Amino acid sequence: MDFILSILPSILFAVIVGFFILYISKKQKHLSNEPAYKELEDLKLSAGIKDKELIDKDHDIELLNAKLNTFEEIKNKKIKIETQLENIIIDRNNLKTENLEFKKDEERRVNESTKRIDAVNTLQKSLENEIKRVNDERVDEERMRLEEMKDTWRNHEKDVENYIRLICKNNVISYIEQNEFPYGGGKPDNTIEILEQFIIFDAKSPANEDLRNFPKYIKNQTENLKKYAKHDNVKNDLFLVIPSNTLSVIKDFIYNIGDYNVYVITKDSLEPIILSLKKIEEYEFADKLSPEERDNICRIIGKFAHTTKRRIQIDQFFASEFLDILQKCGTQLPREILKSVIDFENNEKLNPPMEKRKKQILTKDLIDRANQIKKEIELREIPQIKAEITFKKENKK
Repeated sequence: MDFILSILPSILFAVIVGFFILYISKKQKHLSNEPAYKELEDLKLSAGIKDKELIDKDHDIELLNAKLNTFEEIKNKKIKIETQLENIIIDRNNLKTENLEFKKDEERRVNESTKRIDAVNTLQKSLENEIKRVNDERVDEERMRLEEMKDTWRNHEKDVENYIRLICKNNVISYIEQNEFPYGGGKPDNTIEILEQFIIFDAKSPANEDLRNFPKYIKNQTENLKKYAKHDNVKNDLFLVIPSNTLSVIKDFIYNIGDYNVYVITKDSLEPIILSLKKIEEYEFADKLSPEERDNICRIIGKFAHTTKRRIQIDQFFASEFLDILQKCGTQLPREILKSVIDFENNEKLNPPMEKRKKQILTKDLIDRANQIKKEIELREIPQIKAEITFKKENKK
């Protein structure tokens, strides 16, 4: 179509020129005079002008065709650019939508993170308060324990004296007052007399809560007892009575100091030891004891000593195990369970039998209680532990 339009002016021009020549030829046949010739010249001149105008028009047409082609290209580019612009707008809208979603997700994550951080901070603060409370409770418990321990140590000397007086009163044994002790150079805390022999029971307790030097102090005190043991009517078996809550730091309970022996005991072992010593009083003279009777006495005292030390050893073992279990409870139990355990622990209370002054602990009551426990063990089919120490029967005369 563009090609036809481009050649159409040339075709028109050729047709016009043809008609014009034909017209001139006819005129020449009829006009042979000079005016006709002049008119022909004028027509030729006019035809030249028209031809030039046609050439100019062809040039204008070419320019217009070039501009038309450029316009088509621009139009195509515009269409293409508009299409790209629409795609860009679509992409922009999609990106804008995604950006909004990302912003919403980011806000949600920030809110969740803030809530989690607040929860962690709250939990941390609660944990810190709980740790502080537990530490404060432990500090208070430790302080109370130390205070009770100090009270026990402060009253230890008087408690031992009162207990020995009670044992002597209940078993008709002579208790020697300090001002009645016949020798100078210091007075023992407690002295009893059996078979005209003085038996020394010195009460010793730590000076403070630091027990590291207490074993050395006890060893020094065993050497200081020489001032009593050097006298003839003082029995060469002397006793140092220490608080039961200091047994964990004591390793040696018997000291052989050459001319005399020192036994480290607790208040709980006073009664069986004094009663064992009084057993000798049933004989008029010590040299009348038979070898078998001497063996029985030594065996009983030995069993008391072994049982006391074994009980101390077992108590120390279980104390260590219980402390280890308590530490594991504090570190290995889940927090909620530990909190419930602490709540139940705070609600629990142990009520062991109370020791009252001037009230004797009867051996018969202890035996009855032991028999009751033995029956319960048999009913529940719990294996019993049999003692390996046996005693020879006394010869009845």
